[in-house]
Amino acid sequence: MTAIAEPVAIRNDRTEVIHVEDLWAGYGPEPVLEAVNLHVYALDFIGIIGPNGGGKTTLLKVLLGLLAPTRGTVTVMGEPVASGRRHIGYVPQVVEFDHDFPISVWDVARMGRLGKRPPLRRYTSADDDAVADALRRVDMLDLRRRAIGELSGGQRQRVYIARALAGRPEILLLDEPTSSVDPRVSTSIYELLRELNERVTIMLVSHDMGAVSSYVKSVGCLNRHLFYHGQDHLTPEMVELAYQCPIDLVAHGVPHRVFAEHAIEAIQRYRDEEQRRS
Repeated sequence: MTAIAEPVAIRNDRTEVIHVEDLWAGYGPEPVLEAVNLHVYALDFIGIIGPNGGGKTTLLKVLLGLLAPTRGTVTVMGEPVASGRRHIGYVPQVVEFDHDFPISVWDVARMGRLGKRPPLRRYTSADDDAVADALRRVDMLDLRRRAIGELSGGQRQRVYIARALAGRPEILLLDEPTSSVDPRVSTSIYELLRELNERVTIMLVSHDMGAVSSYVKSVGCLNRHLFYHGQDHLTPEMVELAYQCPIDLVAHGVPHRVFAEHAIEAIQRYRDEEQRRS
């Protein structure tokens, strides 16, 4: 099966910031990603969904230079990943930390500047300005002296986004950014991301289909192959190709509550097929 990945027509004045062509990648002899093609343009806001184990986090690892492709071409801002990744800010799915460790909001956000200075070099006023700006953008500057362990889950997530922004990236990658917060906080975080998207290109992977359908500019399905057309909605064909059957679709959280007509069509086709077999 060949991946469906050609984007819709893009105006000539838009800059391609991520280029992925015929990407194959994995952790052993069996590939996790096969023939993935993706073109991301400046100020895109792309949501990637797909079943667990479908390769969403693996794709982010390739873009971050943490996993080398076995085949294909990947560039970031027109550069190989090894150098282009400096343009990327990353917010991981889970951040493990000791809640009793007395590290402040400011110090956590300032970690985002580590890759912007030589090793063992003291932080500069320019670093401090970047950290203050990042915390201000996520509305956490007033809590900069608070211990990170004293914050709510939503506040911590804003600090982790600030840490990514402190490096002043042109691209922001997020892995399940609202997996550990309640729906109300999730909404506030996605509202924040929509504001940030006015200045930063965003790609996120998520199972939160309510957020994906409400906030992203385009959405794709990833299950070894990437099914992406640069559209802001899923087509029945994309859902069927990525999820294979309604049991897989429901089990992995593709939310029929958001794309109800797609799920209903898939389930009805499944039932009709079962009746024919019986």
